[in-house]
Formats: sequence, structure tokens, C-alpha cells
Amino acid sequence: MKTRHVLVTGALLAFGLTAYGCETKNKPKKLAINQTEINLSDTPSSKTKNNTVKIALLLDTSNSMDGLINQAKAQLWDVVNNFTHAKCGNESRPELQIALYQYGKDNLSSSEGYVQQVLNFTDDLDEISEKLFSLSTNGGEEYCGKVIQTSLNQLDWGNNPDNLKMIFIAGNEPFDQGRTPFKEAASRAKKQDVIINTIFCGNYEQGIHGKWKEGALLANGDYMAIDHNRQVVHIETPYDNVIIQLNKKLNKTYISYGSLGSTKKEKQILQDSNAEALEEVVMVKRAISKSSRMYKNSDWDLVDASEEAEFDASKLKKKDLPQELQDKTNQEIEAYIAKKKAERQEIQNEINELNAKREVYIASQQNEENGELENAMISAIKKQAAKKNYRWE
Repeated sequence: MKTRHVLVTGALLAFGLTAYGCETKNKPKKLAINQTEINLSDTPSSKTKNNTVKIALLLDTSNSMDGLINQAKAQLWDVVNNFTHAKCGNESRPELQIALYQYGKDNLSSSEGYVQQVLNFTDDLDEISEKLFSLSTNGGEEYCGKVIQTSLNQLDWGNNPDNLKMIFIAGNEPFDQGRTPFKEAASRAKKQDVIINTIFCGNYEQGIHGKWKEGALLANGDYMAIDHNRQVVHIETPYDNVIIQLNKKLNKTYISYGSLGSTKKEKQILQDSNAEALEEVVMVKRAISKSSRMYKNSDWDLVDASEEAEFDASKLKKKDLPQELQDKTNQEIEAYIAKKKAERQEIQNEINELNAKREVYIASQQNEENGELENAMISAIKKQAAKKNYRWE
């Protein structure tokens, strides 16, 4: 399909939801005795491992790429919110990790090929948002082969063949620039079971001429073209303001602790502000993400930490606790955490209920220009993913 005006949402969803590998329950083992096969039932230790989708996002930050960066900032939450509903097989919820690279900007190191790792693989959504908002553009040299090769060298892609490992690279210069041959980088990716998806920012045929499609096909990926300067279309709903107010209440249920606590909580608030500064609807989408399983902060929030199997309130150091809990007994601390947990669950439930109504409203307001193409893409993606044992609910 020749797609000239696809928002980054569609591109990211194509990558975030398309499933090329999915680890389900361990298959029954068979033991042959006297030419008779006996099925061995799973032992208690035979548990399904977490399915992990690893996505490395490689963004061209040279001149004229401001539109691309702005779309990525605005539509991160669309990716997360759609991914929330993914399931592998009948029970496993896949984990999502994102890494971020920028390439092609003048003030990046020339000795490194104008390539920089901005963020290693992480599931910290606030960190991902922060790094996206830190990006700026400037003129430079765009070497696609180099940035792909660098991401393959630096990132821990793991060896689990059932996990989905993907690069998607966006830019608007020929794909074959630089000293690192893109074919060599693509071959390396294929050997590591890493899929390369390419997004050309411009005319579809021009991207093909610039070898962006070839770069994708060499590593089992997909090629797309987008109008990166197109205004992101958001549909406002009657539920948006209520969700934004509920998000402010949601933030009050977080109990910061440890050396990271105060800094991480400040980052949470700052990324709310960044989202709202783009547009209120972006803040709504972020609030929905914060009410999902994808938003986890056990490294600095006591409510999320209490969900971990090894959590023990009696082992918390008083100096690591917020001021209001430092003179409390273990029982009082546990009661306080339980109270905040209940408050959070109630707020998240309310946000999710409002979002269900919001989605119905959006569906009724969409027209062919802002909805048909994206809906068709998502439908195709889910159909393809179903063949790999993914489903949505």
C-alpha cells in the first residue's frame, strides 16, 4: 500500500503491535520409553517467561525534522495505549521496552558518525517521554547504516528467539549514505533476529529510489512513507477535562521513596506538563497510559513496589521514606500504602471507564481523512499478529 500521509501513530503501531514471535506455555515434553511416547506434564518450575517486545527508535534530528519529532512526542501514548491490550496466547501479557537514538545532527560527534544513544532499552514511560522532549534538530549528515549498526552493537537484544526485536528508523535522506553499508547492517540485524522497519519522511516513490524500501526488505521489515510535517489530528471529547482532573488526583497516590523518589516524582509531573503543553488531548492519552499496566514505577513508588513479591515494609530504611512516614510503625506504613493503593485503583478505574466512553465518541466523530486509514492499518496489524498468537481484549 502506498501511504504518503500516514501519521507516526500508524507507523509506531505497525511496529509495536505486529508480532513476529510469541512465547506461550511450554510445550509438553515427550519421553520415549521402549518406542512409546509419554507426555510429561509441566513441572511447577515450568512457567511462561515474560514475552518482551524490544523497539529501537532511530530518529533523524537534522534540519527539517521538527515535525517528525513533534509527532513522536505527541503519539507515544497512542502506541502504549494500544499495546496495553495485547496478549500472547491465553494468558501472557507482553512487556514493551523502547530505546532511542538520534542521528544526523551537526553537534553530534563526527567520529561516531553523527550518531548518539539517547536512551537504552527501558520500560520507564516517563524516561522515554523526557528523552523525546529533549530532542532538537540541526543540520548534519544522516548515515542510516551507521546508526543501525551502532544500535545493534550497543543494545542488549537478548537471545530469546520468541521475543520480538525491532528497529524502526525514520529520516528523509538517501538510505545508503555514509561509510557503513546499509546492506551490511541489515545482514547483521537479520542474523540477530532483529527486524528493520523504515519510515521515509517524504514522497513514497522518492523513498524507494533512496533505498529505504530495500533497507527494510533486507531485514524482513516493512517500508512506509509519511508526511512528517502534517498536523497531528486529535479529536477532543466531553470526557477530556474530567480525565485531566482525575490525573492530578492520581499523582497524589504516589509515595516516593529511596534515592530516586523525589527526582522521579518531579519527572512524573514534568512529563504531564510537557504532554499538556503540546495539546490537552495528549495529556488525556498520557493519563490513560498511567492508568494501565504499562506504567510501572516500583523503583521509586511504594504502592507499585508493594506489588513485588519480595517487598517487605519492615526492611524499609526510615531515611528512604517520605517525611510523613518516617515516624510511623511498620503496620501504619502498610496501612498507608494500602489506602493509597485503593485510592489509585478507584481513580484508574474511573479513568478507564471514561476512556471507554471517549473511544465510542471518537469513533462516531472520525471521518475518512483522520480515521479510515489508521483504522484499516490497525485492523491489518491485528490480523497479522493473530498468526503469531497475539490477540487483543
